[in-house]
Amino acid sequence: MTYSINIDRVEKDLYQLAKFGFNEKDKGIYRQGFTDPDWESRLWLMEYFESYGLKVQMDGAGNVCARLEPEGGESQPTIIIASHLDSVPAGGIFDGTLGVVAGLECIRIIQENNIPFRYPIEIIATSEEEGRFGGMLGAQALTGSLTLGWLENAKDPTGEKITDAMAKYGLDYHQALHAVRAPETIKAFLELHIEQGPVLEASKKTIGVVEGISGVFKWLIKFIGKADHAGTAPMNLRSDAFMGLAEFAHEIGRIIEENGTDKTRLTIGRVELKPGYAHTVPGQAEFTLVGRDMSEEVMKDVSDSCRKALSAIARRHRLMFEYEQMSWLEPKACSQYVMDVIEKNTQELGYSYQLMPSGAGHDAQFFSDITPTGMIFIPSVGGVSHAPDEWSHWSDVEKGCNVLLNSLLTIQHDNAEGKA
Repeated sequence: MTYSINIDRVEKDLYQLAKFGFNEKDKGIYRQGFTDPDWESRLWLMEYFESYGLKVQMDGAGNVCARLEPEGGESQPTIIIASHLDSVPAGGIFDGTLGVVAGLECIRIIQENNIPFRYPIEIIATSEEEGRFGGMLGAQALTGSLTLGWLENAKDPTGEKITDAMAKYGLDYHQALHAVRAPETIKAFLELHIEQGPVLEASKKTIGVVEGISGVFKWLIKFIGKADHAGTAPMNLRSDAFMGLAEFAHEIGRIIEENGTDKTRLTIGRVELKPGYAHTVPGQAEFTLVGRDMSEEVMKDVSDSCRKALSAIARRHRLMFEYEQMSWLEPKACSQYVMDVIEKNTQELGYSYQLMPSGAGHDAQFFSDITPTGMIFIPSVGGVSHAPDEWSHWSDVEKGCNVLLNSLLTIQHDNAEGKA
């Protein structure tokens, strides 16, 4: 037997949460972690959870946690459904928030239909997932990936420290280290999310069964040459830093073809030329390079190839080459058991689907280290996310929520039989 959610309630809840941080001018959501709109949304959500009789608390990292207990199940490990409440600047209404609202809707259906369940269900709205301070604070705290050193040094792009931002809302950052959950207290982790890309829409599939989350490395690269007068410096005697950058950008396709896979991504996302004057040959080019793949071995091969290409290009253009590795996150695989559960329920509901990786980071990547973890994607119209025109059709939202609900119930049943 399959169950269906009430899409009208989900839609209403998403629009309600969209009011927190909504900007009338550009229609975007401005609800960055540890800002007033973010905090107000968390307080509202706590009251809303309580109205459904859930046990609600906010932990030391600012995660909002709501728990439904079965009879006699207080000591059992919990099944967690989670995603984040914070947004990027000028974000959309679905990113993160959908996964939280969908979790609540699963609980409402269970309550209304008196569906028996053995293991506690916990809905968590994680804090600071979008990386205002360079990490995923809520998920890191819950999974034991947080350190005191990181907390005391993390800053946002304006220089504000995360410790100060938390203190504004009465949070002692030391308490974030007490939010950690022991692996044996968690039975499984589920997250429903918009794809944030064009793959499902292009393939005309409704559900993405996520195989894993791509690993990511981020470099800050500098080509250092010599600034010259644009009119008097002969072309063959220049040390033009931009020409080095342009040649490397042209090499990206070759590097992926020779050392990568169809899941490899290389992106130059930010470029700064110095001195940055129209009549001056650029003496320095500073740029970011972000690489992704589902295999850490491939990531290493691609990064080695990038380094060799950069070095050779620097020699050809009489440049110095420097780079700093800002971060390296290894790929995370989803649980085959949870993937099978999601796929089985998608089939039983009659929805089209495909197996796919996640190119973006999510809370799930941290939980995959400590518990069986799975993710469900639904299509993003035009592949757009992190923007005011982010959109997913309500029919797809409904189907994604239905897959989440029935997968949750399957895990409840399988766990009772000791299969997880």
